[in-house]
Amino acid sequence: MSALTDTIMTTLQQVTGRPHALRAQVNIGGGCINTTMKLDTSAGPYFLKLNRAELADMFEAEAAGLAELIEAGAVRVPRPVATGVGGGQAWLVMEYLETGGRGDMALFGQQLAAMHRYTADRFGWKRDNTIGATVQSNAWRESWPEFWRSRRLEFQLELARRNGAGARLYEAGMDLAGRLEAFFRDYTPAASVLHGDLWSGNYAFLQTGEAVIYDPAVYFGDREADLAMTELFGGFSPDFYAAYREAWPVDAGYTVRKVLYNLYHILNHYNLFGGGYAGQAESMIRQLLSEVR
Repeated sequence: MSALTDTIMTTLQQVTGRPHALRAQVNIGGGCINTTMKLDTSAGPYFLKLNRAELADMFEAEAAGLAELIEAGAVRVPRPVATGVGGGQAWLVMEYLETGGRGDMALFGQQLAAMHRYTADRFGWKRDNTIGATVQSNAWRESWPEFWRSRRLEFQLELARRNGAGARLYEAGMDLAGRLEAFFRDYTPAASVLHGDLWSGNYAFLQTGEAVIYDPAVYFGDREADLAMTELFGGFSPDFYAAYREAWPVDAGYTVRKVLYNLYHILNHYNLFGGGYAGQAESMIRQLLSEVR
């Protein structure tokens, strides 16, 4: 990796205006998509992600997403430093944060509600990004149901059909896509900045006890979509939800809409991993259709 690390050190020097010499690099586990490392340099530690050169745009989008969340000024996010390509690999360098502390989940809930108050006037984002390893289309839409239909649900359904999910799931899903407005008759969401992939593997606590979120799939949308994702695989305490709701109460219709929002992630899991996720997605679609027929 010497040629690549030389390139990275040179770029860091250009970006920061300070000399950088690599002292050590340590592999860090935990990721299923990228190779991750801690770089110890003469100017301090950094977190490095590596992947194939053709995925450089994924890292550029991640860096832009981190910067967007930083603009919200609410939840701690690692600061992106530089991206690039060298030696056949794409790379992203960001601030290194030492995690592993015991944190305040209630404060995390309050901070997430504050982050969601950072809003846009439309739904989407300035660029596409990825959800896991899947392309996530974020082209702006004025209507939230239209955004969720065209940029989330139909996108994943078409991908699932190509991946062999079967006609029954596809046809039921497209039926649901045509009825989305029914879930928003008495509810008009703000276009909140969203982490976009907020499960327990994408947050941690610093040694100070402060929460930090990372690996985002940022866009502006209904804040309920972030909350729904926190419930999909667990890992968030009752204190977290109570504090969030105290800071910004949640509409009663969330109990139904969270299934709609998590359907996107279950379809994506099918498209990434296959297996029983197709059956789970079909069950969720049937449940949602029963609410609007």
